[in-house]
Amino acid sequence: MACVLVTGSAGFIGYHVAEKLLAAGDTVIGLDNLNGYYDPALKEARLALLKTHDHFIEERVSLEERDKVFSIFERHKPDRVIHLAAQAGVRYSLEAPQTYVDSNITGFLSILEAARTYKPEHVVFASTSSVYGLDGAMPLSEHRGASHPISFYAATKKANEAIAHSYAHLFHIPLTGLRFFTVYGPWGRPDMALFKFTKAILAGEPVDLYNNGNMVRDFTFVDDIVEGIVRVAVKPASPVANWDAKAADPATSSAPYRIFNIGNSQLVPLLVYLEAIETALGKTAIRNFMPMQPGDVAATWADTSDLEATTNFKPSTSVQGGVKAFVDWYRIYYET
Repeated sequence: MACVLVTGSAGFIGYHVAEKLLAAGDTVIGLDNLNGYYDPALKEARLALLKTHDHFIEERVSLEERDKVFSIFERHKPDRVIHLAAQAGVRYSLEAPQTYVDSNITGFLSILEAARTYKPEHVVFASTSSVYGLDGAMPLSEHRGASHPISFYAATKKANEAIAHSYAHLFHIPLTGLRFFTVYGPWGRPDMALFKFTKAILAGEPVDLYNNGNMVRDFTFVDDIVEGIVRVAVKPASPVANWDAKAADPATSSAPYRIFNIGNSQLVPLLVYLEAIETALGKTAIRNFMPMQPGDVAATWADTSDLEATTNFKPSTSVQGGVKAFVDWYRIYYET
């Protein structure tokens, strides 16, 4: 069994990853600062469940506290690192860009510097489908570069990918970035559409539908995201033989570095997603059609062929099944 450092372990995806690893018998070092971006009580509730496991060790630390991060690596010497902690959210990055620099760039540097010193076998880090920005060639492929992000959040994640490549090249640290596509499911974040829509419908309040509802997303159930993460984590990135620097593939390298999409690889209109929520709740939404928000895109759709070829796994949970699982959790957790 392995010792795995999971950053952001009290967060939405991090909690589910930690549970998956603990169920497999691994020791999980859970790093999180439980910041107040959204209700810390939800994070504490996730953490309380993780603490019921004998092989879970909590480290309540901010990534920017470099000395404390180094201490965690020194004391626990993790075999692998799954780095999910970050300041999330497209809209909030317009209001508080410095927060994103502190967490997503300075914090990531703490992880990379510690990995440089203590040499885990693999560092997997969260990127985002938002890095594709203006790229409109569907499905979105890791091999096209994603050079035009349109939110500051996405820009910090794209910076993570570039910084990671430099560390893989200079210090031979195996690093793999995972571009997540619109993750949803039980224990989800309150700032995301599924959570907000469910809350509004139950309260009889309008649901805000941006771009007049003309949005398409590659909605990906959290269990599928987690399965992809844990499968990638046990396959350290390695240099590609005969990598062609004159036709540089941005998803691979002559360094131990890879980029993968993780998505359901299905185009789902936002209104179909909303209908799945209405069906699960047994209640109709009041629709409030609104213009597009700054930093948002009209469509995402993941090409996941590389993920499938490398891990023999293809996400496949239907929106209807995934939304029902969330609604069932929501009703129990909030006693609605």
